[in-house]
Amino acid sequence: MDAVQALLERVEAGELGDPLPVLAYVAGQRVEIEPGELNAAKRRAITVVAAGGDVHRDLSVDDVAVKRLAVELFSDERRAQLGAGVDELALRARTLPRVREASLFLAAETELAWRLFALALVADELG
Repeated sequence: MDAVQALLERVEAGELGDPLPVLAYVAGQRVEIEPGELNAAKRRAITVVAAGGDVHRDLSVDDVAVKRLAVELFSDERRAQLGAGVDELALRARTLPRVREASLFLAAETELAWRLFALALVADELG
């Protein structure tokens, strides 16, 4: 079993919390962003998080830092790449009802999927 399938099974089992940001992050691995651009954008987002208070607070898709990162990294091509990643996850999740449902939701809500991807990038950076 490959690492992505193992992760999808953990999502299905409820081990990783809300499946939407996890799936958006995994699907986002198909998004092509030059590492220097990505790192600089994430640093700016973390600065915004820090300016807002506790960096360990729970973030949401409506957090200013998340929205700024989403806007900064956005392009139609990148959103299409994320969509292709979501579609791939939906196909891989044929036997995983929770993951399949979440993947289909993300496929229908492309703007939310993009912001969830940005949220996952910020959360990953805060580690």
